[in-house]
Amino acid sequence: MAGTISDSAVAALKAPTLADIETLARAGYAALPSRFTRLCEGLVIRVEDFPEDDVLEEMECETEYDLLGLFRGQGLTEREHLAQTGDQPNMIWLYRRPIIDFWADGEETLAEIVTHVLVHEIGHHFGLSDQDMEEIESHVG
Repeated sequence: MAGTISDSAVAALKAPTLADIETLARAGYAALPSRFTRLCEGLVIRVEDFPEDDVLEEMECETEYDLLGLFRGQGLTEREHLAQTGDQPNMIWLYRRPIIDFWADGEETLAEIVTHVLVHEIGHHFGLSDQDMEEIESHVG
């Protein structure tokens, strides 16, 4: 029958790993305009399966699947006014399992979703509007 997947092909399917999501995030980041990435010097991108319990509580999430990504750090304007000694690097967390769950229910590719979450989290750091973030994403090829 045309268009069917064999049992052996189904058995070979694997969920994307943490490393797979990290690879997609790095590719998405590399495709962003340099005027954007120039302002992200020292940014650390981490991929975890789920947010920590304290993060879920702080963000008032109902389930561990509610948060796809998170930015923690100091915005550019805050950095100008605070001492740099001992500062933690700006960090973005991408949460693999919630991202995969979101991907399974939609029509976007996994790469598109990872890039969207990444840009959205960086955008929070810059204080960008959703419209600004959409414009940046439109340049990702």
